[in-house]
Amino acid sequence: QTGLSCTHAHLVAFRFNAHMFATTAAAATFATVRVPPSTTAAGGGSRPAGFVRGGANAAPGKDRAFGKRVGSVVVLASRSSAAAAAAAAAAPAMPAVKHDVEKLQFLTPEEAKQVKDTYGTPTYVYDLARLKEQASKVLAFPHAFGLTVRYAMKASPNAAILKVFRNAGLHIDASSGFEVRRAVQAGFKYSDISLSSQELPEFFPELVNQGLNINACSLSQLESFGKEFPGAEIGLRFNPGLGSGGTGKTNVGGPSSSFGIWHELLPQAKALVEQYDLKVVRIHTHIGSGSDPAVWMKVSGMSLDLCREFPSVTSLNLGGGYKVGRMAYEGSTDLNVVGTPVKKAFEAFAAETGRKLQLEIEPGTFLLANSCAIVCSVQDMVQTGDNGHTFIKLDAGMTEVLRPSLYAAQHPLVTVTAKGHLPAETAKYVVVGHCCESGDLMTPGPDDAEEIAEREMGKVERGDLLVVEGAGAYCAGMSSKNYNSFPEAPEVMKGTDGTMHLIRQKQPLEQIWSNELELPDSAC
Repeated sequence: QTGLSCTHAHLVAFRFNAHMFATTAAAATFATVRVPPSTTAAGGGSRPAGFVRGGANAAPGKDRAFGKRVGSVVVLASRSSAAAAAAAAAAPAMPAVKHDVEKLQFLTPEEAKQVKDTYGTPTYVYDLARLKEQASKVLAFPHAFGLTVRYAMKASPNAAILKVFRNAGLHIDASSGFEVRRAVQAGFKYSDISLSSQELPEFFPELVNQGLNINACSLSQLESFGKEFPGAEIGLRFNPGLGSGGTGKTNVGGPSSSFGIWHELLPQAKALVEQYDLKVVRIHTHIGSGSDPAVWMKVSGMSLDLCREFPSVTSLNLGGGYKVGRMAYEGSTDLNVVGTPVKKAFEAFAAETGRKLQLEIEPGTFLLANSCAIVCSVQDMVQTGDNGHTFIKLDAGMTEVLRPSLYAAQHPLVTVTAKGHLPAETAKYVVVGHCCESGDLMTPGPDDAEEIAEREMGKVERGDLLVVEGAGAYCAGMSSKNYNSFPEAPEVMKGTDGTMHLIRQKQPLEQIWSNELELPDSAC
């Protein structure tokens, strides 16, 4: 680490570009910083294209930080300006990302029109065939001595989706006590559910008495459990000191994350376990969503080291976070590639200790991401002059998919004519949502939610359709519900025979304020 000054908050500690590292290792020390295209250089001023620099006020010839852009990651080094600049220049430049016109993934243009005609817009449409296919893939994850796959239900908690995965043999990863109750309502047994939560619910004893598995995610949670259930079995979630995510906001490991018991607090955790005579049967780690496979595999080894500290452990939960490409140019994690070394590590652990650990994983995005699309309508179009943009205004937005506004997430956007055909011509548009919020942007720049980016797609008119692809995970379950008093959109499941099944009705408008109570006139 170089103690660099940087104006952007998303520090990514472990994504080194191999060529950059090899060609400059002798010249400098490195850190990596995710820097969006519009970010100004640390220390003030603009930067040359593709570069950032820090310590701009340093005297000539003195140490300063600089970097070469490699995609959305900038490798920063600390060394004298001339030598460092030469080292950075040696790194190969990454080609600019080209947004090809995206295609529909599982809906036909005619089906998109059918959805609008039957259910209105916006409407979420899930594809049952894809849900089953992804479930089969995770159930085939390489393992040595047994595997439990837990669906991270926060990704999309609709009861119909839970039913599909329950029938496929998946268990549940819940993130709140309320999710536990929702999963039970959908047919899961308490014993098939594991709770890892930022907030241990006040009613957790009731859930545990029914058979719920709990992972203590802090020392206070561990103590609360011990006081209520001395001598019982418990899981421990640790923060292993490393994290990795598709963005800084989806990184849940390392010193900047509050998730789990910090690994250096292991002695305190062991003391509480001994104080309450608890039996630790499960170690849990999770480092982020969209994580780097290399970091994920490294953390797997660190997690096995934690298992050594507790001889009673019988299972190791390595979380999920497997990267899924939504855009055509994005790659996805190959589960066999990341799983095979982990399987070998479990086998080596067994050979060393005689303990055959069960593996648990908790996919969410991997199961859902490309298994849903949102059918929307183009309700308006505006232009802002020759030097501006042509904007498409949807009848959907952050009330249905918050990810672009929150993470600068990129979703494929495919236009369909009102008659149910693909447009013959293309044009460039900025796509925005229907909320009275400047951040309701569906086409942000990569890595920068505040950057407006144009996207080439089929040419449209008012009344045409736009399908937001890749909308299965963290969309319906993580929207800015009821903002501007827009009702929740309906959800539909496309069956394997093409039949559309309504699995959530459009929210009645009156339901939005049904829990409100009138303020007495005397109080006014």
